[in-house]
Order: sequence, then C-alpha cells, then structure tokens
Amino acid sequence: MTLDAALLQLAVNGAAVGAIYALVALGLVMTYKATEVLNFAYGDVLMLSAFIGWFAMTSLGLPFWAAALTAIAVAGGLSYVIDAGVMRRIVGQPHFSAVMLTIAISFMLRGLAGMMFGPTSRRLETPWSGHSSRLGGVVVADISLAIIAAAAVVTAVLFVLLRTTRFGIGIQAASQNQLAAYLCGIRVKRLNSLVWAASGAIAAVSGVLLAPLALVDISLWSVVLKAFAALVLGGFGSMPGAVVGGVSIGLIEQFAGVYLPDGFKDVSAQLVLILVLLCFPRGLLGEAHGRRV
Repeated sequence: MTLDAALLQLAVNGAAVGAIYALVALGLVMTYKATEVLNFAYGDVLMLSAFIGWFAMTSLGLPFWAAALTAIAVAGGLSYVIDAGVMRRIVGQPHFSAVMLTIAISFMLRGLAGMMFGPTSRRLETPWSGHSSRLGGVVVADISLAIIAAAAVVTAVLFVLLRTTRFGIGIQAASQNQLAAYLCGIRVKRLNSLVWAASGAIAAVSGVLLAPLALVDISLWSVVLKAFAALVLGGFGSMPGAVVGGVSIGLIEQFAGVYLPDGFKDVSAQLVLILVLLCFPRGLLGEAHGRRV
C-alpha cells in the first residue's frame, strides 16, 4: 500500500470513530445548553442502548433497522423519565448536586445492564458487517462509511431542528435565560425533558453505530470520556465545536496509533484534553466568556 493510500485509510477510519465521538459530544452539549447540567449518565444510556439493540435482534428476532429504532425509542423514553422524574426534583439546587445525581444514575444503569445481560461481550451484526468498498484505490469497510453517513445525517437534522423549528428556537431561548423563556410562554420544564429525550435518542444512535466497531460490552460507557475531550477541544458548549472536536479526536487517535509509540493511541484524547486546557481553554470554537459551575 502506498503512503497516500495508507493515509487515506487512516483518515477514513479516524473519521468513522470521530463521527461517533462527535455524536456523543452533541448529545452532551444539547442537555448542557438547555439545562446547564453535564450529564455523566450519558455514556451509560449509550451502553444500555447497544445492549437493547443486540437483545432486540438476537432474542426478539427483529431486523437491524427495527432493533435500532427500538433502542432509540427506549433510550429516548428513559432519558425523558430521568429528567422529568429525577432531575426536575432538584431544580434550583447547586450544580454540584445535579452532577452527583447523574453520576449516581450512571452507576445504577451500569449495574442494571450487568444484572440483565451479564459481563459477557457480544457482537452486533449490521447490514454492512463483513462488506467493504473501494475508495480511491483503498479498501474501506462499509460500516465505516455507514457511520460517517449516519453521523452526517443526524448532525444535519439537528442543525435544521435547532435553526428552523419552534422546538429549536425554544431550546436556544431557554439556554440563554430560562426565566425569560418561561415568561415568554415557553414550557421550560417540558422542553428540558424533551431535550433529554432527544439527547438519549442520539446516545442510542451512537451506541448502535459504535457496537459493530467494538463489542456490545458494559465498558462502552467509557466513550463519553473521549467525548469530553472532544467538547473541550471544540469549545465547551458549542455544537459545531462538538462536531469538529469529535472528528479531530478520532483522526488524532488513528494517526497516533500508527506513527507514535505503543500506548499513545489510548491516551491521546486525554493528552489533547490536558494540552487544550493548559494552552487554549476556550477550544477551537468556544465562546469568549465562561461560567463557573
């Protein structure tokens, strides 16, 4: 394989993994912008969604698309209930309380997944598994191309939703000032729960896309750690920054795994996180002002 072909291969693989990081980061940004809560249970919702998709295919006999929709519906409903039934109860409390509550929920979901499915890793088959295409003289796994395409579609839908619909405008208004949004007739509590539901649906999409590359395993929740690095790199609170940061982290990981010593791939996201915080805390597309939380 020539140097150009090898670089293209790494770029496609990195973009596929980075697209998942970008989706996870987008879901985190949505809840943070609307409710000012950093949802540490997000990775566990993603992990549980992958298990639900696997269960729907293997035990219920559903095809891949039906299983994916089932996982999205369950994750969206679960996230709605978490906000409406739990997070809403501590509105007005210090941010630290909300953070600790989401951490507690994450451990509960992790324990629930362990009790229901056990510690064994599973493989999630997709219509693209085992297939490949030739791209510019390079053989690329179809699952990588499918992940990039799915992430692009979800990102485009979110952009249109937030820019052109009443729901999206309401989210932007609530993110600026929840009291003012409420006085203008926006049902802020219901809106926040819907944002959590949408975020949970994105988590399910991310989980179903990530599972074919990795395994359906309880450790899938750890992808949220890479998403945090993507958020910081792109600019915390910026949705375009989440996309740029996620794809950048994916590319950095792939190239670090090939051109840097062993072990650098696994810690490259954390190294980027530390360097950005030290040298450029605003990130690539972050806002000029900050807020202590």
